[in-house]
Amino acid sequence: MRETKQLDTKLEIKGLNLFYGESHILKNIKLKIPQNRITAIIGPSGCGKSSLLRCLNRLIDLISDTKVEGQISLDSKDIYSDNVDVVEIRRRIGMVFQKPNPFPKSIFNNIAYGLRINGIRNERKITKTVEESLRNAGLWGEVKSRLFEFAFELSGGQQQRLCIARALAVEPEVLLLDEPCSALDPASTFRIEELMVRLKEKYTIVLVTHNMQQAARVSDFTGFLYLGELVEFDETNQIFTNPKKKLTEDYISGRFG
Repeated sequence: MRETKQLDTKLEIKGLNLFYGESHILKNIKLKIPQNRITAIIGPSGCGKSSLLRCLNRLIDLISDTKVEGQISLDSKDIYSDNVDVVEIRRRIGMVFQKPNPFPKSIFNNIAYGLRINGIRNERKITKTVEESLRNAGLWGEVKSRLFEFAFELSGGQQQRLCIARALAVEPEVLLLDEPCSALDPASTFRIEELMVRLKEKYTIVLVTHNMQQAARVSDFTGFLYLGELVEFDETNQIFTNPKKKLTEDYISGRFG
């Protein structure tokens, strides 16, 4: 992992434990997520991947009967400290979910909504940001003449890119992607993967995926999570060609999962 030492760390996880009631979901996770890279988290269903993402921007707070122990730092500042503005954390660390979830509004207002609730009232600035966000999400050319149509009229792949544009509009630093292609056809998946690679120039991306081929194609680093434990973390090429742990090799080769 020589490259990791040369990269700035955007998020650092130290001794993270997550409990749902009596169930111990994440167990002593330690991980450094490098800036302006794509970090993939792989592992079988139920191993804690999505829960880990929700801990990274404190959406886990919205789930009842959960307890988080340990430390998660964004630019060396603990996001779980008492004086943290949770709304600001969620602005800086945006999230896109597995199933596209546009608001029941127009394409334009899906993106403008987040700007307005963050206090932006200048309509010229809003219009400019909507266009920039759609361009950054690779969607502008397809929707520029349809901005005030209902967002649900878009295809599934377009809806997912709209959700990415909506997340980008409030200028996050980190983008969490939770299985963003699982409901999409191969062509839409390809577009999202292309987009991810392009976006890492501006953003730090953490990708949860069941699709190991996708992780191998787009990510720079990969972590293998199993039964709530981080079994192995390394450069993606290393994980997929020469993993250090037999459990990782068994999962990568399809022996279980």
